[in-house]
Amino acid sequence: MTSPLRVLTSVAGVFAAALLVAGCTAGPGSQTPTSSPAPSADSNDDANDIEGTLLDDGRMFAVVTWGSSTCVPQVDAVSASGQNVTVTLVEPEGDDGAEKACTADMAPRASVGALPEGVDPTADVTLQVTYGDISEDVDLDGNAAFAGTPGSSTEYAPSAGWFDDSSLVLLTWGSSSCPPVVESLEGSGSAGTATFVTDEDQVCTMDMAPRATLISFGDDEIDDDGFTLTLVGGGLEGDVKVS
Repeated sequence: MTSPLRVLTSVAGVFAAALLVAGCTAGPGSQTPTSSPAPSADSNDDANDIEGTLLDDGRMFAVVTWGSSTCVPQVDAVSASGQNVTVTLVEPEGDDGAEKACTADMAPRASVGALPEGVDPTADVTLQVTYGDISEDVDLDGNAAFAGTPGSSTEYAPSAGWFDDSSLVLLTWGSSSCPPVVESLEGSGSAGTATFVTDEDQVCTMDMAPRATLISFGDDEIDDDGFTLTLVGGGLEGDVKVS
């Protein structure tokens, strides 16, 4: 564990063919779109914070950055030398290939990618992340319980990993245009429940993509050692052990 949407990043070999059946529109209360460039070395310290975690039984990773909630950076390139994984993040493009308009908020965002073959997720991993003018090493603890092998096919099961003492990235699989939306959150000790919005009338694209959802508990509410997150609603049911 480390210290301190487009969330969906393409991962080779895990997507089914997509059929677009509906577009996305801004919801009520959306902020005015603005340009949201990658952070620079001179920008606010909080905006430069980069965290990470391992997911999908050790097959994937998430990089957490700060910026516009509607313009999640995309994983552009990933390579590895031993346990050192080089990750380049880029700003998302709009539908026409031009710079995407973004809301003017400041929020944590999770960008997910696949660990390269040869990396051992049961041993410590260092993500060497470049995002705009910022370069930072993110040290991730290996987990002996990981049974997945980087480069192997996912089992499309939900997974979750801490990126600080009380915040985690939840990875689920489904339509890229209908990411999970948290309706309520409860947690204490070593257990918590995330209830998601269920909208039976929602029309979604018919693809299968990774969706990263950030979930944060109060600092004094939970014990992150052996924590179990129960998922309810939104087509997500079951328990997830948080690594």
